[in-house]
Amino acid sequence: MNTQTRLTSREKQSIPIPVGSSRRSKFTCRAAAMSQMFNTTPADICCAFESPILDKLLPPILILEFIFGLLGNIVALWMFVFHMDNWKPNSVYLTHLAVADTIVLFCLPFRADYYRRGKDWLYGDIPCRILLFLLAANRAAGIFFLTAVAVDRYLKIVHPLHPINRMGLGYALWVSLSLWGLIVLATGYLLSDRHFFYRNNRTQCESFNICMGYSPLSTWHNTFYVVQFFLPTAIVAFCTISILWQLRTKTIDSSGKIKRAVQFVMAVALIFVTCFFPSTISRVAVWILKNWYSECVHFREANLAFYTSVCFTYFNSVLNPLVYYFSSPSFSGIFQKLLNKLLGRKEEEEQVSTVAAVRI
Repeated sequence: MNTQTRLTSREKQSIPIPVGSSRRSKFTCRAAAMSQMFNTTPADICCAFESPILDKLLPPILILEFIFGLLGNIVALWMFVFHMDNWKPNSVYLTHLAVADTIVLFCLPFRADYYRRGKDWLYGDIPCRILLFLLAANRAAGIFFLTAVAVDRYLKIVHPLHPINRMGLGYALWVSLSLWGLIVLATGYLLSDRHFFYRNNRTQCESFNICMGYSPLSTWHNTFYVVQFFLPTAIVAFCTISILWQLRTKTIDSSGKIKRAVQFVMAVALIFVTCFFPSTISRVAVWILKNWYSECVHFREANLAFYTSVCFTYFNSVLNPLVYYFSSPSFSGIFQKLLNKLLGRKEEEEQVSTVAAVRI
């Protein structure tokens, strides 16, 4: 009589990555061999969920984000680098933001292919690490540089005589490099650890594996993911309220400078809420559930919500060029000038010079 233990459907959802398990069934031995081959997660019970709906839904969404986002950000970078004459500190921040968006957009086709194959990563260990690092680093960069521009607008509107407003492009470049350094320090650990998770003849490449054992790196990964949203959101909210109050107390805003600042910070707040808030909250839910339960069945809905919302996190890279256009008369003016050239339209020289003189 065959005494081999059969796995129930619930047990199949959580399979320990075996490193010396007492069970020696053919399935377990095979899993152990594959675990050593791919050098996967250590001997913890890790949850892996199959979601055929997401495997069909996410690839086309990611590809659309890639196409439209790349088009908008390439145009933005082209305008910043070759057609922006009157550079200001926030022009530097917006350029770095466009660079970060472009980098993360180039990662999306690989992520779409991964989901199309049912969460099966085919490109090896090092590309997996690089991809997850770029996704995490540039998500943080998108948040940080949007926050930097919001703070810059706040200082110029609410504290126009502050000495920091007299600092030039060198200061803005120093701030940008400091932000990149902070981001690399906060996310660089993703390059030093393996993120393979083998299940059902598939190799998953995930930085948010749900494993029951305690991991300092996993704890830091979750902590930074949450803090990088709530702290900048609090800063942007403060800047928005302060600028709105300044607009209320000012009786004259002939140039529309305060109104444009309000439009920008409110657009940033909208992007934060729309693109970053859902994935952050769903990750917090997974984190809380992990402290309450040790069975994978309890994480299915929260895990599904997280990976669905993460896909829409990248949508901010599509929206950011629209924010540049509608919040900056300089950017929109240059865009209109280039568009008129492409369409063969003539433009008044006086209007062009006036637009070029407007600060971003």
